[in-house]
Amino acid sequence: MKEKLVSKFEELYGNNGKINTYFAPGRVNLIGEHTDYNGGHVFPCALTMGTYAVARKREDNKLRFYSINFEKLGVLESNIDELKYNKNEDWINYPKGMIWSMKDEGYKINTGFDILFYGTIPNGAGLSSSASIEVLTGFVIKDLFDLDIDMTKLALLGQKAENKYVGVNCGIMDQFAIANGKKNYAIFLDTSDLKYEYAPVELDGIKVVIMNTNKKRGLGDSKYNERRSECEEALSELKEKLKINSLGELTEQEFEENKYLIKSEIRQKRAKHAVYENQRTIKAVEALKNNDINLLGKLMIDSHNSLKDDYEVTGVELDTIVEESLKQEGTIGARMTGAGFGGCAVSLVKANKVDDFIKNVGENYKNKIGYEASFYAVEIGNGPIKI
Repeated sequence: MKEKLVSKFEELYGNNGKINTYFAPGRVNLIGEHTDYNGGHVFPCALTMGTYAVARKREDNKLRFYSINFEKLGVLESNIDELKYNKNEDWINYPKGMIWSMKDEGYKINTGFDILFYGTIPNGAGLSSSASIEVLTGFVIKDLFDLDIDMTKLALLGQKAENKYVGVNCGIMDQFAIANGKKNYAIFLDTSDLKYEYAPVELDGIKVVIMNTNKKRGLGDSKYNERRSECEEALSELKEKLKINSLGELTEQEFEENKYLIKSEIRQKRAKHAVYENQRTIKAVEALKNNDINLLGKLMIDSHNSLKDDYEVTGVELDTIVEESLKQEGTIGARMTGAGFGGCAVSLVKANKVDDFIKNVGENYKNKIGYEASFYAVEIGNGPIKI
C-alpha cells in the first residue's frame, strides 16, 4: 500500500525532497449517540480502516491536495495565506479547515506542502471520514513542522475546524476517538471534561460487524444542527430550576421529575434520549467489564429504539437493517451508529454466524430497500501513526 501511494505522489508532484507517509483511523461508536454535545459519555473505538496520507513540505506558500477517492477532481490548489471556506472546493475544506484551525491557535505553519490522501472508509457512511482526514492532516502538520501538540489538543482543533470552518456543530467524540485510538480497546469518554479511560473489548467468539446502508448523508445539510439546538433549548428550560451545565448530568429519575419544565413535547423527547442514552453508555461499559455481553447487546437495542422514537434520526434504511440483524441467529445486539439519517449500523454477532448473518441481512435489506448494503467485520485499531 505504502509503495503504491508514494508512487502516485511522485507521479503527481515529483520525487524530490523528503516524502513522508501517515495513517489515521476511522471510528465506530459502540454506544452513546448524540450525547457528546450534551455533556454525556460516549464509547467509541478506532478502526483499522481509515485514511492514508503522503506529504512533503514545500518552500513556498502553496498547498496542493489530491485524493485517490476523488481523482476526477485532480490536484486542487490553495495557499496557507488564503484559507477561506469555499463550498465549491469540495472535500479539501476538511484539510484546509484543519490548517486554518491550527494557524488560528498560533501554531507556526510557515510553508505550504503537497499532500495525497487515500481513504478506505466509505464516504458518507458515518464512520467519520471527515474527522479522520482532519486529525490526519493535523498529525501530518505536527510532524512536518515539528510542533509540540498532544493528541487531545489535536482532536479539539479538529472539532474546531468542523464547527467554525465547515459549519457542522459536531461534538468532540469523533476526533477524540481517532486521535486517541488504542488497539483492542474502546474509549469511555466523559465529554463534559474529557476525562477518559480505555476499556478492553474482549469479545471472545464475537465479531463487531458494521453494516453500511449505502444511504449517503451529509451532516451539514441534515437535521443534526437542529437536534443540537433542540437539546440546548431544553437544557435552558431545565436550568430555570436545576443547577446543571448539561443534560449529561441528569439521572433518569431526575429527568422524569423535572421534564415538565420543558415546554415542548418534541424537546422533552430529545432531552429524554440524551439523558437515557448517557446512562445506557455508563451501564454498557460496566457490562463489558463484567463480561455480560448479553446486557451490552440489550443496551445497544434500547439505544437504537431511542434514536428511532425519541431522537428521530434513523430512517427506513437504518431501521430496516437493524430489524433484519436482530432476526438472525447469533446476533447479540445492533444499533445505528454515527449521526444517523443514513450511514451505518453496528452489530455484535457470534463469529461462527457472521457469514450467514451477512448473507441473510444483505438479501433481506436489498429486497426491502431496493439496493445493496455493505458489510465489514472490523478490528479495533490504533490512533494516527507515521508509516
